[in-house]
Amino acid sequence: MADGLFKGRTAIVTGGARGIGLACAAKIAAGGGRLALWDRDMDRARQSAAALGDAIAVEVDVTNEGSINAALAKTEKDLAAPDILVASAGITGPNATVANYPVDAWKQVIEINLTGVFLCNRAISPGMAKRGWGRIVNIASVAGKEGNPNASAYSASKAGVIGLTKSLGKELATTGVLVNCVAPAVVKTELFSQMTEQHIQYMLSKIPMNRFGEVEEVAEMVAWLASPLCTFATGAAFDLSGGRATY
Repeated sequence: MADGLFKGRTAIVTGGARGIGLACAAKIAAGGGRLALWDRDMDRARQSAAALGDAIAVEVDVTNEGSINAALAKTEKDLAAPDILVASAGITGPNATVANYPVDAWKQVIEINLTGVFLCNRAISPGMAKRGWGRIVNIASVAGKEGNPNASAYSASKAGVIGLTKSLGKELATTGVLVNCVAPAVVKTELFSQMTEQHIQYMLSKIPMNRFGEVEEVAEMVAWLASPLCTFATGAAFDLSGGRATY
């Protein structure tokens, strides 16, 4: 990707302290962009921001509208109005059948993975539309297309992210703001610690390449979608599945 592609651009990355979010932030920073890492873990977010250079750490609870508005105000004050949003914050939730899935855990997964993406998209997209340019990239999952057994809340939340992306992409199609999502198969991150070994092996067995994805591979696609090079894609879900999803 061209050097300086993100020069003069300001990007917000939720869940930017680690994992896919941090890899996406690093890719944008390498292209000259300014970064606001939105996260709950401020110690980790500050460390990550310091390593990126022109970046700040902003504390946020993506399930809380007031917290998002405060984080946006701080980002605009300390950096600039955002040109890019990468909505990466998420959790996996427990591995359990639908019949045995804890209701409180279900609500938490939906709140963070789906409502959190909705609230961030809702808060940030109007300003982008008013300014006439923006790129929103939501992190979904192939689980949102196929549904993983014993992961109903995660699968449902990611299916919701795909639907939200399609709706908002159509709503903003003439404004200069493009809205897309990526749907990776399993990517090696710290979220593995939230999964059972049986579930991890099940997901690996579904990938024809017989390996998990790398965060850098996701970041490459996200960076293109967040860049000026992406001009005619909106409301779309882009697979990164090692051959699992071929449709």
